Amino acid sequence: MFRLLIFGGTSEGRELAEFCAANRIYAVISVATDYGAELLPESEYTEILIGRLDNNEIIKLLSENNFKTVIDATHPYAELATENIRIACNETKTEYYRLKREENQLYGTIFNNTDELIMYLNGNEKRILSTLGSKEIPHLCRINNYKERLWMRVLSAEAVSEYCTGFEADESRMFFGKGPFSVEQNMAHIRKSGAEILITKESGSAGGYPEKAEAAKRLGIELITIKRPEESGYTLSEIKEIILKEIK
Repeated sequence: MFRLLIFGGTSEGRELAEFCAANRIYAVISVATDYGAELLPESEYTEILIGRLDNNEIIKLLSENNFKTVIDATHPYAELATENIRIACNETKTEYYRLKREENQLYGTIFNNTDELIMYLNGNEKRILSTLGSKEIPHLCRINNYKERLWMRVLSAEAVSEYCTGFEADESRMFFGKGPFSVEQNMAHIRKSGAEILITKESGSAGGYPEKAEAAKRLGIELITIKRPEESGYTLSEIKEIILKEIK
């Protein structure tokens, strides 16, 4: 039997799970968090694994389950996860395909990484709304006067809330919720925070990038985008075609 493993936790991972269920293709979906699992459809054709896996754990998973093909549909910024998956596939001689999120036109001020971002933000005193997520809080706390200037949007999870307060980030200056968000929701968050700068990653349509860009444009504030890492791979539609060919 064809054995397919999908590393997901993204909207593309969910769409691939739905695609497999609709085409009666059995797939194991590995996600890091409960939230990632909540995105997935309930189906007799999908099995869900929850928990972060390091390189050795991925090798063990591949070796013990005889997977023929692995689809890496993790987040574009999850570079360590992608590296671990690719290495494990090489070690076990498992076919590996990277799903590359389709690109959007970028707007506003563009930086390659958070170090460039912090240097720029420390050159002014403008109020900021970050949509980078909780993982970037240690970096954002390097912003001058961040306790007064910085508002953040993060997942509505208890663990995330505890993580934020651990860095002395003001919870009253946080928006908790699961995206992607509409233009109107983004505008509401900008207005409430009084932000003059909106920070986002190059998250593509799946991550709500066009809506954030439009909200910033309508309210006349600066949009800052951190570019995603350069990588090669296949589009969502190409991955679907690959899966169909693999099962024949």
